[in-house]
Amino acid sequence: MDMMSHLIEAINSNKDDTSLRAIVLSAKGNVFSAGHNLKELQSSTGIEQHQLIFRKATELMKSIIQSPVPVIAKVNGFAAASGCQLVAACDMIVCSNTSKFSTPGANFGIFCSTPGIAIARSIPKSRATYMLFTGEPITAQEAYESGLATKVVPEEQLDIEVNKIIEKIKVKSRSVIALGKDFFYKQIELDVLDAYKLGEKIMVDNINSCDGQEGIRSFAEKRKASWSHK
Repeated sequence: MDMMSHLIEAINSNKDDTSLRAIVLSAKGNVFSAGHNLKELQSSTGIEQHQLIFRKATELMKSIIQSPVPVIAKVNGFAAASGCQLVAACDMIVCSNTSKFSTPGANFGIFCSTPGIAIARSIPKSRATYMLFTGEPITAQEAYESGLATKVVPEEQLDIEVNKIIEKIKVKSRSVIALGKDFFYKQIELDVLDAYKLGEKIMVDNINSCDGQEGIRSFAEKRKASWSHK
């Protein structure tokens, strides 16, 4: 649980700093995250402790979604259970071609219910249910084909690929990316007509923002935009 608290603090600590353009979550070694410590979930630790753990996990997922900058998971190895949930909650996933992803909770008598929330919103139903019901891992290539992974590269190219994505983000307006990310996650949960209604408002707000107008002017004047990030 300490690790979750540290991640939440790290994600939220500089969210108002306009120089922060992206967040990368990574790990040392060949395990990105194996999920919760099952010893913390034994009955002897008590229901209140269990409730606290899963509230903290939900808080972590919310912090990723609500971060104004893109959160990228850089995975080199195994991401299992809530570790797989953490990956699926990120905006993008860049993984090595030897990485694997699994939700094996049912093997130990604990269905991966909360990991399934993020998984079900990231990949097709048949792939998600296969992972959840069998506990079998999927490969990096299968994760890519399912839409879970954004990029799959050899291990030695991981940092290069992540940096390429960050460089593409850095040349955009931070405020526009923040507005777009917030809208993206809100509209997913809406009926399609309500999503369009909200989208109309967001488009108008975006166009009339400082950087929206700067973008239009720079295009018309055929020059590079000078973003205020407002």
